[in-house]
Amino acid sequence: MNIQGLVETIKKHPDYNKVGMILCHNGVVRSKSRDGRKVSGLKIKVDHKKLQQVLNENKKRSGIIEILVKIDDNRSLSVGDDIMFLVVAGDIRDNVIIVLHDVLNAIKTTVTTKTEFFV
Repeated sequence: MNIQGLVETIKKHPDYNKVGMILCHNGVVRSKSRDGRKVSGLKIKVDHKKLQQVLNENKKRSGIIEILVKIDDNRSLSVGDDIMFLVVAGDIRDNVIIVLHDVLNAIKTTVTTKTEFFV
């Protein structure tokens, strides 16, 4: 997985001249769960059909040029490993920030299932 590769893909988009902001999210495996337990790693499962629906819906929003996501799914990940890259390109900050926020939340709540492994 390579976040720079996603940014480079966006820069080749035919409407890149309309882009005023590229916003990136890099999710990483942390050493503690939300409830404070020590984590040794995790595994993510992705519903690819739902993911495509989320991306398609959000690409239609005002000012959005492209949304790219790469999730390292169906593999055991260790603390410090990259889980997900999400890149949103659009015209202005007001449009891009909210779409990244909404897409990230949709992915975490409706697209992915996380299994944490505890120490």
